[in-house]
Amino acid sequence: MPNLTLAELGSEIEANVRRALAEDIGSGDITAQLIPVERLASARVITREAAVVCGTAWVDAVFRQIDPRVAVHWRVHDGERVQPDQILFSLEGPARALLSGERSALNFLQTLSAVATRCRHYADLVEGTGVRLLDTRKTLPGLRLAQKYAVTCGGCHNHRIGLYDAFLIKENHIAACGGIAQAVETARRIAPGKPVEVEVESLDELHQALAAGADIVMLDELSLVDMREAVRLTAGRALLEASGGIDDSSLRAVAETGVDYISLGTLTKDIKAVDLSMRLAL
Repeated sequence: MPNLTLAELGSEIEANVRRALAEDIGSGDITAQLIPVERLASARVITREAAVVCGTAWVDAVFRQIDPRVAVHWRVHDGERVQPDQILFSLEGPARALLSGERSALNFLQTLSAVATRCRHYADLVEGTGVRLLDTRKTLPGLRLAQKYAVTCGGCHNHRIGLYDAFLIKENHIAACGGIAQAVETARRIAPGKPVEVEVESLDELHQALAAGADIVMLDELSLVDMREAVRLTAGRALLEASGGIDDSSLRAVAETGVDYISLGTLTKDIKAVDLSMRLAL
C-alpha cells in the first residue's frame, strides 16, 4: 500500500486540531484572560531530548485556528533528527493566543515526533537488508492518519489504513469462511482489485495461501528456520510479511531471512512522548 503524504492530510489536520482545541479551550481560556488582550509576546519551543521531528503542520494549524496573527517560524522540518536543547520553532503574536495554543500544539508535536523517533530507531536496525517495516492499525483513536504519516517521517512504511482498503484474512476469518481457499475466492468476488493478504501460522497454511493466489502472506510467529523456508517456497509467487513477537533483539535476524515486510504494532502503540518545552518572552 502507498505511504500517506502530507498533501493528502489537509482536511484531516484541520479536523484533528478543531477537536483538540474544542476539548482544551472549550468555552474559553479563563487563565489567558488574566493577560491584557493587546499584550504581544514571543516564545520558543525546544526539545529536551534527541528525537525525529514530526507534526509541524498540526502546530501551524493550532495557531492559525486560534489567531491567524500568530507567526510560526520553523527551524526544523518533519523527518529531521534533533538534539537536546535544540530550538524547534519560535512564535510571535498575541500573548493570549500563544498560551492558549501551547498545550494542543505540543501535544501533537510530542506525540507524532515520538512515533517518528521510534520508527527511525527500528529503520536503522534493519538498514541495508532491503526489508520494509510496516505499521499496523494499533493507533490512537482519531489520530490514525496522523500517526501513519509520522511513521513515514521515521523511515518506515504504511500497511493498510483501515478495514476498507485491503483484505487481511486472519484465523477467525478463515474459520468462518470454511478455509483459506474459500476466503480468498470470496474476497476476489467482493472487491476485485483490492489487495488480499492471508495470515498463516504454518508452512502448510502457506502452501494453501499460495495455491489460493494470495497477494501477500503474513507469517505469524514462524521460526527463523520456517521463515527462510517460506521465502524459498514462495519464490516470488507472493509477497511475504513477518509479524508477531518481533522486537529489537530479533528484528535484524527476521529481516535477514529475506521476507519483504515486517509489521510492528510497537511503531505506533508503544511510544513515549518527546519532552518539549515552550518558553515565553514578553
